[in-house]
Amino acid sequence: MLLSILLFAMMDASVKWLGATYPTAQIMFFRCTVALVPVLVIILMRGGLSILRTDQKKLHLLRSVLGIAAMGFAFYAFSLMPLAEAISILHTAPLFMTALSVILLREAVGIRRWSAIILGFIGMLLVVRPGADMLASGSLYMLTAAFLIGCTTIVIRHLGKIDDPVCITFYFTATGIIVSTVGIILQGWQQPPLMDLALLCMVGILGGMAQYLMTLSYQRLAVGIVAPLKYLSIVFGGGIAFLVWREVPDLQSVFGISIIILSGLYTLHRELVRGVRTRS
Repeated sequence: MLLSILLFAMMDASVKWLGATYPTAQIMFFRCTVALVPVLVIILMRGGLSILRTDQKKLHLLRSVLGIAAMGFAFYAFSLMPLAEAISILHTAPLFMTALSVILLREAVGIRRWSAIILGFIGMLLVVRPGADMLASGSLYMLTAAFLIGCTTIVIRHLGKIDDPVCITFYFTATGIIVSTVGIILQGWQQPPLMDLALLCMVGILGGMAQYLMTLSYQRLAVGIVAPLKYLSIVFGGGIAFLVWREVPDLQSVFGISIIILSGLYTLHRELVRGVRTRS
């Protein structure tokens, strides 16, 4: 799990570096195209194309569109924002998911979880700093990405009960290639030199490896052990950002990030408690 978190932070830093030069659609294209290779290998190892059969085509389309939109907003925001702040805003996605589950799925949420959600959103406001420059700073784009990830997670929770995770990943990645290709046609293609081409491919490799390692960690350890470690991505991302760009969050951002982490950990704790009670 720790290695997965580090690789994700390295991927985010690579996206931030490339975003200063290349269109977002071009970075997304490499992210999805390179990541599709191991997915196809897994499909062949698991028996072939039969694993891709599904009766939930509309849900797969919804999940893919939401996920690709979230990736686009996040990748663009990385090029504009300090890395630690950008990653911390992404960590508000579980708060959006919990709030949306009440509205869309009619799930019961107690006063403690609502308090944690409200506190998390207060922390998010401290980092985002609502104002006229939210677009220029990238915070609004990253906040939109976090909201879309929350929506995506709800769809995946339902799809995961029906279809194989490889099936879900394939349709998402294939959709990403199609959408990013259209984006390249609209934004244009910028020919990268050999070093940048290697870094563009590395975005897909890092993302694919990180996702695989995270899946392994969830298979072998309890969620309550590994999920809190995900917040170390803010530390890893902040460390990389300091070394590469000399980025240092100010006190308001540090305070807001701390609140987001605490509220996220408490929300996870209440989810686990609720799961134990449900099983009992």
